[in-house]
Amino acid sequence: MTDLIQKNESYQIIGKCFEVHNQLGPGFLEVVYKDALELEFQQAGIPYEREKEYTIVYKGILLRRKYYADFVVFDSIILEVKAVSGITDDFVARCINYLKVSGNKLALLVNFGEPKLNYQRIVY
Repeated sequence: MTDLIQKNESYQIIGKCFEVHNQLGPGFLEVVYKDALELEFQQAGIPYEREKEYTIVYKGILLRRKYYADFVVFDSIILEVKAVSGITDDFVARCINYLKVSGNKLALLVNFGEPKLNYQRIVY
């Protein structure tokens, strides 16, 4: 059995996601869940950065477009928030790209749009 990467930190994040989902349920816009998560992180003293900007370098040239991760929590975990009917491969691919440009190893893809909170751990 292998140890989970950043197990304790990811459990804290997912716990806050469950708290938000239990309070709000599905049906709100993504930004509402982000606002609620931000409040939960602040109250718990969990370090985070919202809408973290990442640049992309192609063949040594900085591209004009940037990536914005919904949250970077504990300075090392990408948290991508969705409020849709289901998680798709495109969302997973986006998380992998965030990990590539950030140099981080773990992303949490969390979907608040379903009756039961749905999340995936993505390791790169």
